[in-house]
Amino acid sequence: MKISLALLVVLIMISGCTSISTKEKTMTVPYVDIDRFMGPWYVIAIIPNFMEKNAVNGIETYTLKENNKIGIEYRFNVKTPQGKEKVMDPKAYIYDTNTNAEWRVQFFWPIKFPYLVIDLAEDYHYTVIGVPNKKFVWIMARNPQLDDSEYSGILDRLKQKGYAINTIKKMPQIW
Repeated sequence: MKISLALLVVLIMISGCTSISTKEKTMTVPYVDIDRFMGPWYVIAIIPNFMEKNAVNGIETYTLKENNKIGIEYRFNVKTPQGKEKVMDPKAYIYDTNTNAEWRVQFFWPIKFPYLVIDLAEDYHYTVIGVPNKKFVWIMARNPQLDDSEYSGILDRLKQKGYAINTIKKMPQIW
């Protein structure tokens, strides 16, 4: 069951994401200090895929491994903080080692999809992850809440990059 759900998520996410043009590469931030980026991130808002529609308390945790590999653990509960916990454990690979802002994520071999760091606070207290076709986005922060003015600024920048901000949904963080 877990593998079939992961397969479906991957197929949805890679539709339209298989190649990255130069224009889309410029969408990433200029540089990510990968050591600072590692650790837990609370999912503040998303353009949800079918598995995330009723997600609450999402946390994505990155762990640096050998050879530019990154372990990812994405946990969330379904509907309520006491709801069933879902856990996904894809692998990631730093694809652009000059910037560390472009990764490939793999739920299972051999399929990898682009994962782009498209916004990042100078002090690394929030980040935004996107995909080239702009059908998915994850706004994440080091704390479960993000200042309203910062959140609005992020949405403005996403709109300028071509994301349909009306499809972005806040993920409840109830601790």
